[in-house]
Amino acid sequence: MTQTNRFFRFLIGIILVFLVIYLGSKVNFIFDPIISFVSIILVPLMLAAFFYYLLRPLVEIMTKRKLNRTVAVLLIYLAITLILVGFILGVWPSLRAQFLAFIESAPDLLNMLGKQVKELEQSGVLAQFLPEGTSVLSKVTDFIDQGFTVVTNYLSGLVSFFSSFVVVLFVSPIILFFMLKEGGKFGENIVSFLPRRFRDEGTDLLNDIDNSLSGFIVGRVIANVALGVLMYIGFLIIGLPYALLLTVVSVIMNFIPFIGAIVSSIPIVIIAFTEEPMMAIWSLVIILVAQQIQDNLLAPYIMNKTLDIHPITTIVVVLVGGDIGGLMGMLLAIPVYMTAKIIVGRVYNVFFKDRWEKV
Repeated sequence: MTQTNRFFRFLIGIILVFLVIYLGSKVNFIFDPIISFVSIILVPLMLAAFFYYLLRPLVEIMTKRKLNRTVAVLLIYLAITLILVGFILGVWPSLRAQFLAFIESAPDLLNMLGKQVKELEQSGVLAQFLPEGTSVLSKVTDFIDQGFTVVTNYLSGLVSFFSSFVVVLFVSPIILFFMLKEGGKFGENIVSFLPRRFRDEGTDLLNDIDNSLSGFIVGRVIANVALGVLMYIGFLIIGLPYALLLTVVSVIMNFIPFIGAIVSSIPIVIIAFTEEPMMAIWSLVIILVAQQIQDNLLAPYIMNKTLDIHPITTIVVVLVGGDIGGLMGMLLAIPVYMTAKIIVGRVYNVFFKDRWEKV
């Protein structure tokens, strides 16, 4: 009888949750201002959190050497400013020149791609691998058209994403400053709202989330930068056009696990193919070798097994995140999943494990 009562109480709880969601949808005008505020502050907050996990170890090292925390943060800001100035003066002109050259030469690249495909088709090399009567050129053209559609959609999304760039530019450093200055006080303030008997569990929960996100973000940044260096050196060796631009795009896209690596490889191989088919093969070899070095040699030591998620689960989570929130959803999918997994596991251990696992 007791088990039946527990089941019905659990069922009633689920029904009440859905009822609250339904009633909330009927008075969405109340929540619209809140949603609007969250959408404005979300990007600066995420950017600040990202750099918080990157810079916090430096702040901790400096404070351990008896340096005032505020002074330590200001010194880091000064160092970042100098790095940005160096980037603007040293790297940005080259990157901008390659981007403008790529835009101007896009029609020529398409013509060269069609020419290379036509030559391969006439040579009979592709006929051995394709069904009779298949037009490779038409297939490639359709693929490129679809690719341009996808790229256009993402570019339009990026335009709206950066439309509040001024807000991001001014708000993010302010939020980041206070996050670095206050250190772990945010977690203490959150835990203070919990009943006393759950505060130890709440502290452990926040520590687990903090350690997981810190390890994931720092590890991913280091691994991706190492990957970018390896790829850039390889691209320079084979003489790949727009090597710097393609490497930067690849490093950014690799923040999306699995899918980012595949998506970023496509334009690299296509541009290499417009030069000559052998360069496309070599570019693919460089990408695969760099990915293997990152995944098997660097990531296990850098990430320290922080991303304890099955590859299939990772792909599904990223795809679902992309479907819900586009590019932003894909970038946030894994951190959100990791956080939710830790919360669900902790809640289960505290409230349900003893009841449900009794023999």
